[in-house]
Amino acid sequence: MKLRRLVGGAAAAVSLAAAGNRTLAARAGSLSAPLPGRQHTYRWRGMDVSYTEGGDPSDPDLLLVHGINAAASSHEFGEVFEDLAEEFHVIAPDLPGFGASDRPPLLYSGELYTDFLGDFARDTVEDATCVASSLSGAYAVEAVSEADFSRLVLICPTAQTMPTKRPRLRSLLRAPVVGTGLYNLIASKPSIRYFSADHGYYDVEKLTDETLGYEWESAHQPGARYAPASFISGFLDRPIDLGRELAELDVPTTLVWGREADITPLRQGRTLAETADARLVVIDRARLLPHVEYPREFVGIVREELRGSEDE
Repeated sequence: MKLRRLVGGAAAAVSLAAAGNRTLAARAGSLSAPLPGRQHTYRWRGMDVSYTEGGDPSDPDLLLVHGINAAASSHEFGEVFEDLAEEFHVIAPDLPGFGASDRPPLLYSGELYTDFLGDFARDTVEDATCVASSLSGAYAVEAVSEADFSRLVLICPTAQTMPTKRPRLRSLLRAPVVGTGLYNLIASKPSIRYFSADHGYYDVEKLTDETLGYEWESAHQPGARYAPASFISGFLDRPIDLGRELAELDVPTTLVWGREADITPLRQGRTLAETADARLVVIDRARLLPHVEYPREFVGIVREELRGSEDE
C-alpha cells in the first residue's frame, strides 16, 4: 500500500510539473524582434539564426555578440544599438539556441559557438570590429582567424565560467519533464532579477520591466533549456588561456570592465590587459553589464576606438 501511494504521489507530481511547464510555455508566446532594425535569417548547419542589421551598409562594420546566460539574446545591446547604427553598419545575431534563433536539442558546446561566429562573420561582415560580451569574448578571440576581425572590444571577457564539466547536470536539465521544471525555476523572473542584482547590474533599478519581461519570454521559447543546460554544466567554456591567445593576435583589443564586477573581477581585467598588451577601460559603478548601465559612455568608447583605428 505504501509503495502504491508513493508511486501515485510521484505520478501526480510529474503530471503537475508537466502541466505547469505547458502553462509557462503558453504564457511566453512568440518572441518579438530583440532590436530595432532590419531583421534577417542566416542559415547555418540546418538552423535558422536570427540577426538584426542597422545603419548604412557603406559605414564600417560592427558586429555585436551577446553574452551567455539562460535569458541571453541580442536584446542585451538594446540600449546602444540605435546610437551605434548612426555611425556604423551594425550586425547583431542571436546565437544558436538563444533569442529568436532556432533552438534544436543539440549538445551545445563552446566549439560550436566559435565555429558559428567565424562562419557568420565571414559571410555577413568585412574587416569588422567585434564587440563581444563575457564568455562570447573567448569565442571572438578564437574566431579571429576565420572572421578576419580588424579590432576587438571585449566586455568583461572570460573563457571559464564553471570549475568543471558536469554531464549529469546537463542530462538532468535536458530531461523532458523534471528538467524543464528545474529550468523554469532557473529562468523565472525572480531568478533572473536575483542574478541581475547579484552579478549583472551595480544598480538593479536599471533593469527595466521591459527588459525583464523580454528576457523571461526569451528564456521560455520552445527548446530554450538546451543551450543553457550546456552553459550551466560547463560545456560552453573554452579550454584556452585568454591572455595568451590575445597576446598572439595581431588585432588591437580594448577591454571594457565594470569596476564592481565580481564574477570576473577587475583584477582579472588588469592581468589580462597587461598580458595581452590591450587597452583597459574601467567604468565605475558597473558590474558585468557596463554597456547596459552606462550606454552613452560605452558608445563613446566604441566611437573613440574606431575613430582611432582610422587615424592609425
